[in-house]
Amino acid sequence: MLELLSFFIPINTPIFYSQNVAQNNEIIAEENNILRPLSGQLNKIPVFNSNSPELVLGEGILLSTFPKDNKNHPEAHLNFGFQGRFDIFAHHVAKPSTENDKRTLYLGIIIHNPSSETVTVNTFEAASYLSQPDAPFITLPSKAEGSNIYAGPGSRVMGDILQKKRQETFSSEIIIPAGESKMLLNLPIPVQTLTPPINGRSTYMRLYSSGKVYLASLAMYQDTEDNPPSLSQWQQLLENQSLSSPRDLPPTPPEASGKRIYGRVAGVSEGNLWKTDLTDSSSNQILTIPDSGEAFSYGLSTLIGGTLGTNQVQTAPMLVRYPDTAYSAHGNYGVQYSLTLPLFNPNKENKIVNIAISTPVKQDILGVNFLNPLPTQTFFRGLVQVKYNDDNNIPRLKYFHLVQKRGEKGENLVTLTMPPQSQKLVSVDFLYPPDATPPQILTVTTE
Repeated sequence: MLELLSFFIPINTPIFYSQNVAQNNEIIAEENNILRPLSGQLNKIPVFNSNSPELVLGEGILLSTFPKDNKNHPEAHLNFGFQGRFDIFAHHVAKPSTENDKRTLYLGIIIHNPSSETVTVNTFEAASYLSQPDAPFITLPSKAEGSNIYAGPGSRVMGDILQKKRQETFSSEIIIPAGESKMLLNLPIPVQTLTPPINGRSTYMRLYSSGKVYLASLAMYQDTEDNPPSLSQWQQLLENQSLSSPRDLPPTPPEASGKRIYGRVAGVSEGNLWKTDLTDSSSNQILTIPDSGEAFSYGLSTLIGGTLGTNQVQTAPMLVRYPDTAYSAHGNYGVQYSLTLPLFNPNKENKIVNIAISTPVKQDILGVNFLNPLPTQTFFRGLVQVKYNDDNNIPRLKYFHLVQKRGEKGENLVTLTMPPQSQKLVSVDFLYPPDATPPQILTVTTE
């Protein structure tokens, strides 16, 4: 299982790995379910991925891709420029470093144009939410239909991006003169009125830059939450401060065996979209439904130690990273899965077909196992979009918010009656939310 390092708000980043199953949880194996690797691959869009340290207890640099030149702490800068399409993901938690510390932690994301020409940056979708009060971790059913349902800031942010929303906080266009910098984000993570005093902020942005730019996410304390630091204060911190500490636990090398520390991500990951048509191995046109009473599943966000026997690691690689942070972007937080299923019924009679997302027991051996009774840990909470034509051939676009425990078999998202020799197209889209723990599966079942 994945043991979770949690604070007051349940930040479920995968940290530790072992094969122990919780006591009194019976393993229920799905005998008639065949695991398949997910076709396709991640694209090459770079993602500024700021998630370490997740719990920020000190001012400093969280992630900087600026050049090392003229910096007091060159080791804190990764020298990676962005141009064209790129994304930004930031997910951090604040609490007072001492009992009497009443200051507010601000999270700043600065963007710099190093060139001699003006650069234009366009923001397509963007959202940033606090755990308190924007998106508390409320109790929700396993499946709830609706597009404005969420539990936790990661769930809410990814739901907004899935629906292509841009908060008013974010400008659609930013003009950066030659050699200058601008703030993309300058927002507090307030804790003073909370009991216990702890809060988190999740942010995701999809952008395009007309020229090369550098980025940095930074942490700075202010006496109040209505007094954001100035651009010059952020620039001074960037030039003079080191990495924020204390640091998270360093990761286990990928080739090591035994107990695994995945670590948290701080660097530039490669890939923001896994888009594919799920088809038969012998055809790129159709996906033949399973025989009656049988099923097949595709792994989602599979990772080292949790490929479900497919030997497929979907984790986004790191283009640059700090040595004490994750070797790859475990969990693929913010990555959009865009999956199309061109279902085909080859039989001479009607067949009822179901599609579901589930959270099986994490393992490396081939198979799908669930738990009964379910443990208490929530391993997935996020919004899923499905598109299909119903049994009356009427186009449907539906959103479902899912909350799943470890080892939980998901409820059906789509149920279709397929006439003989018919085809039906189903699309499933979601952004992997940061308050989740991989892997999951997408399952097609014929009743």
